[in-house]
Amino acid sequence: MGALLQFVGDWGHALAAVLFAALGIFLLRRRDEAPEPRLLAAALLLTSCWALYVSFGGVSKPLSGIGESIRNAAWLLAMFVMLRRGPVGRTGPTVAISALYAAVAGLILLQTFTDLTWRQLSPASDLHRALVTCSLILRMMTAIGSLLLVHHLYTAWPSRERGGIALLLGALAAMWTYDLNLYAICYVAPHRVNELYALRGLLMALAAPVIAVGMRKGMAGRLQLSRAITFQSLSIVAIGLYVAVLTAAAVLIELIAGPYARVVEIGAVFFTAVTALVLLPSPQVRALWKVQVAKHFFQHRYDYRTEWMRFGDTIGRPGEDAAPLGERVAKAVADITDSPAAMLLLRDERDALSFETHWSWTGDLAHVDAVAPATVLHIEKSGWIVDLARLKTGDSTLDLPIWMTQDRRAWALVPLIHYGRLIGALLLARPPIDRRLDWEDFDMLRAAGRQAATHISEAQGQQALDDAQRFEEFNRRFAFIIHDVKNLVSQLSLLSRNAERHADNPDFRADMVLTLKESVGKMNDMLARLSQHNKGRAEEPRPMDMIDLLQQIARARERQHPIHVSGGAPLALADPTRVEQIVTHLLQNAIDASAPDSPVDLRLTADGGEAVVEIIDRGKGMSAEYIRRDLFKPFSSSKAAGFGLGAFEARSLAQAMGGRIEVESKPGAGSRFTLRLPLAPRTDRQEKAA
Repeated sequence: MGALLQFVGDWGHALAAVLFAALGIFLLRRRDEAPEPRLLAAALLLTSCWALYVSFGGVSKPLSGIGESIRNAAWLLAMFVMLRRGPVGRTGPTVAISALYAAVAGLILLQTFTDLTWRQLSPASDLHRALVTCSLILRMMTAIGSLLLVHHLYTAWPSRERGGIALLLGALAAMWTYDLNLYAICYVAPHRVNELYALRGLLMALAAPVIAVGMRKGMAGRLQLSRAITFQSLSIVAIGLYVAVLTAAAVLIELIAGPYARVVEIGAVFFTAVTALVLLPSPQVRALWKVQVAKHFFQHRYDYRTEWMRFGDTIGRPGEDAAPLGERVAKAVADITDSPAAMLLLRDERDALSFETHWSWTGDLAHVDAVAPATVLHIEKSGWIVDLARLKTGDSTLDLPIWMTQDRRAWALVPLIHYGRLIGALLLARPPIDRRLDWEDFDMLRAAGRQAATHISEAQGQQALDDAQRFEEFNRRFAFIIHDVKNLVSQLSLLSRNAERHADNPDFRADMVLTLKESVGKMNDMLARLSQHNKGRAEEPRPMDMIDLLQQIARARERQHPIHVSGGAPLALADPTRVEQIVTHLLQNAIDASAPDSPVDLRLTADGGEAVVEIIDRGKGMSAEYIRRDLFKPFSSSKAAGFGLGAFEARSLAQAMGGRIEVESKPGAGSRFTLRLPLAPRTDRQEKAA
């Protein structure tokens, strides 16, 4: 044995000795009067003594084999007492099992006698070699008998209480399985067994924590095998078995082939390596491996927690580079059954299921026939998952499209039902390992289909909401346009009435032409605001002279009503078009509320960092309750022919430019509307001029 193997063997057994001693002392400190814990503690401490002796002396020392026999006897005695005093003992152990315990105990005694005998003989004698071989055979028989007793104790234990002893018996089974393989290889090829002797200490060190968890009350029952760990562990075991078989084959080749052994070994290794590289990466082999492990090691085929988390991660994948929702839904459901492709069908306006999108489904899908409305209603009422394999054998009356029933890839049609309504269906491709759908597939796919239907329905609702919001935005802008058209009609009506009396006046005709041009320009602006390319947002604010704009608005209204413009202020930071709309709305409201001979004042001042425009009338005024509840509410107006949009639109436009509108009014005393807009930053030239 090399230095590295000697180091691993010594320290591995030393670690095992420490761990088993700690477990034994822990059990003794609990002061349990029952015999089972005391026997378990004795077995743990004897195992610790054996491992400690091997770590100091090695396996070749005389007492190492006897210590192993004492260790085995202690564990078998503990198991026998558990069998008699545990839940199994209520019916009493059978005579055959008691006889088997006695037989294994006899093997241990005979093995101990054999070990003591052959060590007294000369290694060169035939009797010495015969006794050594007999000792190996007895050890293998002891390991086999112990494994049978472990299996019987586990199967005889009540199924509801197996969680408390499963880990303990599992660790003992691993210990005796290792011993069986160790002595079998030692019997066949004694010169190749040093590595296994060295690694046995590490195995025992790993078994100690497993026993500790199994003895902790309540913990073993809460532990469950992880499917991922099981797949990986069994893969490692399979690799180990592959290596063991390869080693055994090499030994047999050396014994049989003679001088051609090296050539045969190289050819065998090459053939097995190439076979493994070709078969192992295959999806069919991996799928078969997963199915067999899930079938024989777990109660259920699916790991529901893992599948549900993967389902949620696939559907809810964030980021701009994520696939569309339909593809994500198809992939999420297909991954559950390991289906290589899926197709999403959604309900259309004819109540048929039409092709929407797919995930990894090849072929021309643009012109596939839809599922008939009658079939859709049948699936909606039943909520059943359609097994297409059964359908193809004639075990169904559903009228599905011919392409779906004839496509060999089609495996299952999963309905997507949201609150009792079928919104779509998913067509899953046949998995790599073809199998029939069972109750667990139906339950899993039904739950996944409903969750997928919720995501799709939510997306459709969000799309409908976005469309409604776009229509609402269009209707809102259209309502504002109607309000502006009403003002223009009022202005043009006044112009037409005055034209009959002042048509011969050149100044009036010039003013009429100017008014018509302004009205046409405003109408074009309104049409532009209704355009689908115009989102109704304010333009980028820029410095503007407010007094010029106010005077221009006043001149356009002075023939309708007397208006006084006064004051001044620095440049404001705003959009002239929007400011004109605000002042026009507020000024028109002030004119409508005033008597014909009562002027409306437009005052411009500066207050801190704001430009202040005041629109003051001496009309009938408004109550505080009306201002608070109805003034800025759409479609609420105090005027008989009003739309109730002027103040609402004015405030919205002011807020879009970073400004605000304030109102002061009293019934019978008039109103004051104050528009506040931010001042433009002053340039160096303006500061020097000031």
